[in-house]
Amino acid sequence: MMSSMNELEKDIEASRARLDQTIDRIQDRLSVSSIVDEMLGSARRTPLNGVYDGALEAVRRNPVPVMIIAAGIGWLLHRMSNDAAAENRRRRMRRAAERVPVLNTGAARVYDPDQPTRHPARDLAEEMQA
Repeated sequence: MMSSMNELEKDIEASRARLDQTIDRIQDRLSVSSIVDEMLGSARRTPLNGVYDGALEAVRRNPVPVMIIAAGIGWLLHRMSNDAAAENRRRRMRRAAERVPVLNTGAARVYDPDQPTRHPARDLAEEMQA
């Protein structure tokens, strides 16, 4: 019984050691320089590899500022796409509102019987699905 406990403890220790090694390898692969190496690896095989090597060296010397700049550029692109989508929604809403048979003259909102009756909510929903 005692020998089986010792063997079990040895197996557990060996498993922990292997797990520690695996975690260390994963952490090495997830370091900033490793990620940048992978990203620029294919670019190195181009005629402009000197430029990429210089950029890679700059990233290795200053990884935090480069990551902050990359995050800022990503955030800017995200915001620009959101702004464009919001502008498209506003434009669709304005077009839908223009089709509503109601005169918008100042504070008075008057129903215009000469205009065909529309269902703006349903029309807008159909337009947004299209």
